[in-house]
Amino acid sequence: MNVAAPALRIRRFAGAGIEIVADEAGPEDGTPVILLHGGGQTRGAWGGAALEGARRGFRMFSADLRGHGDSGWAADGDYTLQAQAADLRTMADALDSTPFVVGASLGGLTALTYAAAGGPLAGLVLVDVAPQIEPAGSARIQAFMRSAPNGFASVEEAADAVAAYLPHRPRPKDPSGLMKNLRLRDDGRYHWHWDPRMLTGRGPRDAETLREAARSLTVPTLLVRGRMSDVLSPEGVADFLALAPHAQFADIAGADHMVAGDRNDAFNAATFAFLERWR
Repeated sequence: MNVAAPALRIRRFAGAGIEIVADEAGPEDGTPVILLHGGGQTRGAWGGAALEGARRGFRMFSADLRGHGDSGWAADGDYTLQAQAADLRTMADALDSTPFVVGASLGGLTALTYAAAGGPLAGLVLVDVAPQIEPAGSARIQAFMRSAPNGFASVEEAADAVAAYLPHRPRPKDPSGLMKNLRLRDDGRYHWHWDPRMLTGRGPRDAETLREAARSLTVPTLLVRGRMSDVLSPEGVADFLALAPHAQFADIAGADHMVAGDRNDAFNAATFAFLERWR
């Protein structure tokens, strides 16, 4: 007998002054898991993670961070980690039970900031991010995000830019999937669907505050690294595990910084083994 795949449904949360939009999947009485993507991405960046979690009985929420995707843009340009963490708190407070949070890159730093502020948390998965990151890798991401201020003439042109940025990934034959990250504006050009002020509204990155946040973690924690990553180095991993010695670690071969997009199968295996252990 064929079993129907879990269905995605839209969930809207009243964030800290803006609306946060998420895809929800899985049983309503399942343990909640909130997925937070990286900077410049959308809730679609997780590949099949939301549906895989739903199949395993979790109640999955894959959210667009403020200023990204279908979530609201901050009228005051506030994209600090504290503001992102406040959005996460409103999501968690709207749920019937304490969530696990899985955060990649910016989403991971948001989750770490949220945990340090005492937000209710069943467990934490950080994906290719820690207090100590490599400046060169971070600069490469920033350069890509700043590289098309005037957008693209076509979806194919945007796909060319992504292929140059991610040379280890095969270029899709059909680039239409990029439309979940693009919007056609009144100027007739395709622009990434995030607020450009996000690059200037984050505030300074306070590594020592993040180190103290990691040191204060008491919940079950998993750090996932893409083995090809130029953002999170083995030294950054060692530093985090020294700060949070109870944390587990998974090293995903064949994956760069965007682990779930590069090796969704291996990412899901490591992440859900952890979540199921602590559910």
